Amino acid sequence: MTQARNESPFNISGKVAVVTGAGRGLGQGIAVAFAAAGAQVLTVSRTQSELAETSKLIAAVGPPAVEVVADLTDLDGLKSLAGRLWECHGRIDIAIQSAGRQLRKASADVTPSEMRDMLDLNLAAPFLLSAAIGGRMISEEVSGRHIFIGSLASRIGLPNVVPYAATKSGIVGVVHGLSREWAPNGITVNAVLPGYFDTSLTRDLLSDPVRSQWVMSRIPMGRLGDPDDVASACLFFASDAAKYVTGESLAVDGGWLAS
Repeated sequence: MTQARNESPFNISGKVAVVTGAGRGLGQGIAVAFAAAGAQVLTVSRTQSELAETSKLIAAVGPPAVEVVADLTDLDGLKSLAGRLWECHGRIDIAIQSAGRQLRKASADVTPSEMRDMLDLNLAAPFLLSAAIGGRMISEEVSGRHIFIGSLASRIGLPNVVPYAATKSGIVGVVHGLSREWAPNGITVNAVLPGYFDTSLTRDLLSDPVRSQWVMSRIPMGRLGDPDDVASACLFFASDAAKYVTGESLAVDGGWLAS
């Protein structure tokens, strides 16, 4: 029998949320949405000026953000970064891995250095940072939430973005593995797979009228995504409404995969 609730299961007020890639694009939108929902947000980016802009947006809607400047490609320093983030509020309830980069070029022209850069930021960094935070959650008995920002590219074949698609496909594997590993500790791990959004990652593509028309023709809802669309999916996964949901990858794509 379902017991009466004193508050909405979607409430995340007072929770501590880390958002990487929070200086712009989807990460910024997620950070602002979580602050508006009452969370204490720790914003992470390598660019101080971008974090300052995000902090202004957050200050208008919720508790002030804590800015943390960090280079996520310093893989050896991520465990230390996790410790720094934890000490900001003495806990972390939600970790959202949104930082990433795009590489749009013919596969035959991709250099080993470019491939390593993609793997480091898009796959190794989110895994290692979440692993460090998750380890602390387990030792401190925090039933936390981990949310990874993947991509529609992990579900469909797209030309000239193979390194990006490979790293985002790897994220889905990370979600599957961590969800099984951490489920006994009450920690959930899920992914949100955005379709096409007007961000810095897609601006070069969408500025081409021919390619932009092709993209729009594949989206049944007839529009590009808005950062709030992804943020809302993240808010669901972060809340108690999704406490029995783990290992899932939710496409936020305007119906692309259904077409």
